Amino acid sequence: MGRVVHFELNVPNPQRAAEFYRRVFGWTIEKWQGPLDYWLVMTGDEAEPGIDGGIGPTDGAAASNIVIGVASVDEVTEEVLAAGGTVVVPKMAVPGVGWTAYYQDPEGIVLGVMESDPSAK
Repeated sequence: MGRVVHFELNVPNPQRAAEFYRRVFGWTIEKWQGPLDYWLVMTGDEAEPGIDGGIGPTDGAAASNIVIGVASVDEVTEEVLAAGGTVVVPKMAVPGVGWTAYYQDPEGIVLGVMESDPSAK
């Protein structure tokens, strides 16, 4: 069963967004040291309920996404297409983290998936 494991805020200015969420909610936000312009968001104590997320850039309008943990991006892609969804961003590596893809459901909602694989390049 897929579980929401992450959220993403896609914005024109990630640094400005990071400053906003730090100030308003007290979140800990740090620039990721990987090859993408991405900011890691820790929303609270790991012992408490909740999820962490990230802030990344977009060339378009600001948006938010949920990311669902899956065992196989390839299998989920087949299921999404069979259920009437579409692929928005095909499977791609997040180096050292895993594999991700983004889909649109039949109602227009965009969602992401993440397959854990530290060897992804």
